[in-house]
Amino acid sequence: MGKYKIAFFAAALMASVAARADDSTSAKTEGDAATQLDAMQIRATAPDLPAIPANVPSTTESFTARQIAESVNSVSSSGALLYLPGVHVRERFIGDVNGGLAMRMYGVNSSAETIVYADGLLLSNFLNNSCCPGPRWGLVQPESIDRVDVMYGPFSALYPGNSVGGVVQISSHMPEKFEAHAKFDVFNESFKLYGTDQDFTGVHGSASAGDKFNDFSFLIGLDRLDNHSHPTDFTAAKKFTGAAPLATNYTVVTGAHVDLDTANAVRVNTAAISMDHTVKDDVTIKLAYDFTPTLRGTYLFNQWRNDSDKNVDTYLRDVSGNPIYSTYPSASTNGKFKYLKIGNDYYTVTAPSMSHSESLYSQHALSLKTNTKGVWDWEANFSYFNYDKDWTRASSNNFGTTASLNAVDGSDTDTNGTGWRTFDLRGEWRPDGNLDSAHQLSFGYHYDMYITRTDKFNLVSGSNFQSSLDGALSTNSRGRTASSAIYLQDAWKFSPDWKLILGGREEEWEAYGGSNYNASASAAYRSTSYAEETVYKFSPKASLSWQASDAWNLKASYGRGVRFPTVQELFANQGIKDLNGASLTQTQINTLIGANPAAQALLTTNNPNLKPETADSWDLTAEKLFNSGVWRVSLFGEEKQDALISQNDTSKLSGYLISSVQNIDKVRTYGFETSLQTSDWLIRKLDLSGSLTYVHSRIEEDKANRRLEGTELTLIPEWRASALAVYHGTDKLSYSLGWRFSARQHTALYDTSKNAYPDPNAETYGGRSSFSVFDAKVLYKFANQWTASAGVDNITNEKYYTLYPYAQRTLFASIKFDY
Repeated sequence: MGKYKIAFFAAALMASVAARADDSTSAKTEGDAATQLDAMQIRATAPDLPAIPANVPSTTESFTARQIAESVNSVSSSGALLYLPGVHVRERFIGDVNGGLAMRMYGVNSSAETIVYADGLLLSNFLNNSCCPGPRWGLVQPESIDRVDVMYGPFSALYPGNSVGGVVQISSHMPEKFEAHAKFDVFNESFKLYGTDQDFTGVHGSASAGDKFNDFSFLIGLDRLDNHSHPTDFTAAKKFTGAAPLATNYTVVTGAHVDLDTANAVRVNTAAISMDHTVKDDVTIKLAYDFTPTLRGTYLFNQWRNDSDKNVDTYLRDVSGNPIYSTYPSASTNGKFKYLKIGNDYYTVTAPSMSHSESLYSQHALSLKTNTKGVWDWEANFSYFNYDKDWTRASSNNFGTTASLNAVDGSDTDTNGTGWRTFDLRGEWRPDGNLDSAHQLSFGYHYDMYITRTDKFNLVSGSNFQSSLDGALSTNSRGRTASSAIYLQDAWKFSPDWKLILGGREEEWEAYGGSNYNASASAAYRSTSYAEETVYKFSPKASLSWQASDAWNLKASYGRGVRFPTVQELFANQGIKDLNGASLTQTQINTLIGANPAAQALLTTNNPNLKPETADSWDLTAEKLFNSGVWRVSLFGEEKQDALISQNDTSKLSGYLISSVQNIDKVRTYGFETSLQTSDWLIRKLDLSGSLTYVHSRIEEDKANRRLEGTELTLIPEWRASALAVYHGTDKLSYSLGWRFSARQHTALYDTSKNAYPDPNAETYGGRSSFSVFDAKVLYKFANQWTASAGVDNITNEKYYTLYPYAQRTLFASIKFDY
């Protein structure tokens, strides 16, 4: 009950603060900031409560550059979201490219159900709906961020159906005069888990410079990260249950670490893997030209390079102290490494796989935009994002004393050519010729195309896996999706206190060029190509806001979001499992195919006929502005049809589970959220903010697996909360203390064969644990252009998990120059 006490205490505290605050709403003088909450725009007296963009029909929260600098230690741009309500980024370590975004009703594996933009350019990766990869946070230097706006739900017609979870807008600026910035960070994590007990260190540096000459402006930014991460994964031994083997068929080892897994079964951990040494280089060039005082053209080029070595560390030692990596890859092989004896039992152990990967991504973007603030404004944007290089070589089949580094077998996965293209044309019409027009009509056209291309090869055995040639093709997948949309939205202020926003979005979606290949199947089933598919959908939007008084604003919003399947949901190879949920070995697959040849089709066929998911969402929000800040309470929910969720289908192949993304007929979710921002309340120079989010989500109808009806969805915690205190000792010195909380969440859907959720023990590696984490930072401007900071994340050294362990206590030190 402790987590519920914490949550309700936080809610009661925020309500108490709001009730006790001075809610005087006397008129301000002309020089003061306006207090009017027009369409949920907040221009509060506190200088760091940012103004929310105009005509947003959804609840919005923001964080400014100053707030980021004073309270966030993270060297990733995702750190800007750390304390925003109902938001979480799955950053397991500094430099994690798989930093999935969670917002309110959507978990960290819902990358295609939230949108992240940077200056209008798409950072989200809609090739898949997963944590991996997450938005391309590395394409934005944290120091370049002016502000971050988070808009919850699919309530604006201006955004595609991927906005069902919400939209993040990261904003920066172009220089108006010469400016230069440089920052250097060092950090150290002390990590202890199983047989790993060591420090992991890293450095980060960034520099940018820009200027404006007459009508031309430019900004060049460089960023480099070199970090060693803690292990994010571990290998476990599999117990042998037969008669004791001959003495010539096993080796006695020590060093294993025993614990309980998520199902409370005994687990014997034998090695740490995925200790990621990542080196990232990022360059950004932005050019702008003002053709007229109200017409600007902008070009952006970004190149992001990431080299990654995921190293391993075996815990096992034989009686002579030699490291032991695994048993023989083939169970039929006899010899001293057929089994390993750990304690009084015998085990088989899979070799810990290490890998080397190289990635090079390029992005080009062009925009042309007017800013007359009069009757007409126009905007055109084009972006191109491409995987110029993206391959990973992984080791396999080493055994005994042969280190994974020296493995002669492995695989090479190549996704070169994957990427996306987007185009947007948008207009604004204000009949009254100004920003206060009674009507503001937004309209436009959108196009996007996503391309997936993945080839996996078995390496030619005999030389080191890092240098050996590609051998036979093992699997591949191909496919494209494209969508076109037209939209219209009118913000109508039909009285001084009322605003109605109505909109609609008509979308055409296509999937084409899809194919799969799996060398494990016979020739008749090895390759599969899919027919083209086209779907049309319309999404209505509506929002009504009422400024009940100078201090109170009320808003009701409704929106339909249609999220179309991603190319990898449609075309990625699926898996066959036994009724206990275990993946089949190649031997088992061969046996199955021999008894049921038609099952071969399931090796390559995913589900190219997936329907789009449709979410009808609503939000009721009350917001109160007082002299020292703002308090918000929101009720929200959605009913989703044909939800795209990975589950095990028992209807396709008798006696087996088919693991794939499927349409679940109906999912219902609702919740509430409250947030508070104050400045100089109770204590002068002290800024306080906090939030609390509750979510209830259940499967209402599932024809593919009726026993899942009434059960919880994965990766959605019931409770999230955060709190942040920043004290300004002087104009040059600040101290911050932050708190982040999440209740536990399920790793997988309800196990109908056992009538229980599969993870009763979530507080361990492999689980999705709860956490309560404290962070602190001190920022000091010691000279006119120099700032230093020191901080610590996870002060109490909490061990918490998102399948993989998050970072333990991490120390930061930074120095920054601004001109």
